Amino acid sequence: MGDLARYGEMLTEGNAVMNLVGPATLPDFWRRHVLDSWQLLPLAPDALTWADLGTGAGLPGVVIAAFLKDRPGAHVHLVDSLGKRCRFLETVVQALSLPADVINGRAEDVRLTVDIATARAVAPMDRLLGYAEPLLKTGAQGLFLKGESVDDELVSARKSWKIDAVTYPSQSDDRGRVVRVTAARRLAPAGGRRGR
Repeated sequence: MGDLARYGEMLTEGNAVMNLVGPATLPDFWRRHVLDSWQLLPLAPDALTWADLGTGAGLPGVVIAAFLKDRPGAHVHLVDSLGKRCRFLETVVQALSLPADVINGRAEDVRLTVDIATARAVAPMDRLLGYAEPLLKTGAQGLFLKGESVDDELVSARKSWKIDAVTYPSQSDDRGRVVRVTAARRLAPAGGRRGR
């Protein structure tokens, strides 16, 4: 827990100079951020390699890396497109000696082979599947933290994706859910090609 307490301090310090998380969530750091992130681990107890897409402040990736720190072979890729957030994350990874690396790039451009792809508050499900598609195609499962609009997001996503997904109640927020995606395939546009 010492690593996570230090991460909470670094998050508070970093948030004072850049927008990492909503300031109102910091007093409830252990539930809103640590528990919310940790709850993914029991859903994939044997997973060693993770990619956290659009990781932002490092959630859930930094928390997962902290819990996996003593597991041989464990590694978390923290993927974000914003350079200043990546610099913050590099400082965190180094200070806490986490089994993680920081990738400054767009999620959909990253080519990795991992067990699990995660995301929290990144994009609606239809766009998020596009970001995660390269990882899902190589055998990863998705574990995505979602809010109360998850059912609407899944209905909308199924208009353009064939998705194998189940949801679990969130342990940190009664309105939230975790979505496990075991497969996703983009559907052909309705009506096929237009002729003439």
